[in-house]
Amino acid sequence: MKNIEIADIFYNIATLLEMDEVSFRSRAYEKAARNLESLDEDVEEIYARGGTKELEKIPGIGQGLARAIEDYLKKGRIKDYQDLKKKCPVKIEELSAIEGLGPKMIKTLYQKLGIKNLKDLAKAAQAQKIRNLEGFGAKTEANILQGIDFVKKDQGRFLLGEILPLVRVIVEELGSLKEVAKISVAGSVRRMKETIGDADILVISSQPTKVMDYFVKMKEVQKVWSKGETRSSVRLSRGFDCDLRVIKKNSYGSALQYFTGNKYHNILARRLAIKKGLKLNEYGIFKGQQRIAGQTEASIYQAIDLPYIEPELRENRGEIEAAQQGQLPKVIGYQSIKGDCHMHSTWSDGQDSILAMAQQAKRMGYQYIVITDHTKSLNVAHGLDEKKLAQQIKEIKKINQQFSGFQILTGCEANILEDGSIDIDDEMLSQLDVVVAGIHSKFKMKSKEMTQRLIKAIENPYVKIIAHPTGRMLLQRPSYQFDFEEILAAAKKNKVALEINSHPSRLDLKDVDIKRAVEAGVKLVISTDAHHQTGLQHIELGIAQARRGWATAKDILNTCQIDEFMLYWK
Repeated sequence: MKNIEIADIFYNIATLLEMDEVSFRSRAYEKAARNLESLDEDVEEIYARGGTKELEKIPGIGQGLARAIEDYLKKGRIKDYQDLKKKCPVKIEELSAIEGLGPKMIKTLYQKLGIKNLKDLAKAAQAQKIRNLEGFGAKTEANILQGIDFVKKDQGRFLLGEILPLVRVIVEELGSLKEVAKISVAGSVRRMKETIGDADILVISSQPTKVMDYFVKMKEVQKVWSKGETRSSVRLSRGFDCDLRVIKKNSYGSALQYFTGNKYHNILARRLAIKKGLKLNEYGIFKGQQRIAGQTEASIYQAIDLPYIEPELRENRGEIEAAQQGQLPKVIGYQSIKGDCHMHSTWSDGQDSILAMAQQAKRMGYQYIVITDHTKSLNVAHGLDEKKLAQQIKEIKKINQQFSGFQILTGCEANILEDGSIDIDDEMLSQLDVVVAGIHSKFKMKSKEMTQRLIKAIENPYVKIIAHPTGRMLLQRPSYQFDFEEILAAAKKNKVALEINSHPSRLDLKDVDIKRAVEAGVKLVISTDAHHQTGLQHIELGIAQARRGWATAKDILNTCQIDEFMLYWK
């Protein structure tokens, strides 16, 4: 877990260096941060194996950065970072969270207005002081205020994709104790909600004191809020709180159901119990004083005449009514995906080669992938033009000769321009197996204009998939505005699939929009938008999002074998 902590610091150092116009060092820290995020092994283990020399074997980590990592592992801080913060004492993580606020703008705000944090920024924007700065203006000031409102609304929330690995480390370590008979994560983490506020863990143990003693002393624990025999609450190193509860065996199922939530789902379940003359709480289902169910979750639902309801569906969106009517969908399983339709390689802004991405995908049991590097109008991502795409097609054909039972499909993530046209000509698009198209600029267009922009892209005969369709970035920026019903109608008419983007910061489409797409009969794909091998593992988050949106395997195109997958667009 130190990988993510150090990567966050390196990103902040990169921003501070960029503010100081030391761009070459900034890029080095940013590259190192990306590589740390994508490591399969914890840097603590690497360091323990061979010190800084072993750390230097990590791509992008030289002597200086290896010493910085060592500094953090030994002392919990990095001297260069402390020095930079003294020189420019701004809260980078707060200010850079505002959409569109880059290093140079943060530097100007600090130098001209003394803005160090989100509170300072809000005060200056509300007083209309920012609009008078060179390079800003009234529109930028308004966008900053909008960004502040968006960030404040989600304060105290954390990305599921960032927190889930740490929660699983805690669960695995506690589960290995001989005093723990059973352990489960509960709450919004178990429901796989895209952002969470805290984590809940339940255990069965005949020696709760020993379990609690171990829990509060785990290395991931930053602060202990409370410690008791059956419940303890701590702050973990990533900044969120975690509660551990010890539950009796005969109440474990009812406690798991209760603490998984959500609150409104539980209220409806309790109402059903009351109608049957029963009482449902975290200790079980009771008829009078007699407990009639509680050891398993399935027994709880069975007692109120419901089939088992998957945790991801428990959001009070009609799941209980559907269960009563026998219409609860069999949502897509976590092992259902046959291929990934959106990923990047070193040909554009990816960190791994096409071959490396393909090898990892095959190890995951996939039958195919689509390489979708960025196209020419996205200069920041080293986008490919028609000539380079033609070269890449030839390269992919050569690489495919190395595989049996696995195929790399040619593609691109083309840019949807402001007028809805695609930045690659049709002749080149026609030579690709799968064209993914997405919006990467001009997010603040009016709803009608954005709707027409998307529809024009959907009507392009070579576009097969719309990437991250609403453009949202979790905890950073909201979706752009458009008429979703019109987009669904256009997608269905033109047999264009909408993407469920599995990147932890996107998870776009959101669950309620997935449900709308499913109800409209629009096909979907689940892709990772991976920029390195380990990013392919994020597919789990996209599948969870699909499950939360009531999607079945039949709704998701890339649950199909490769021939059936490609046949959809014939």
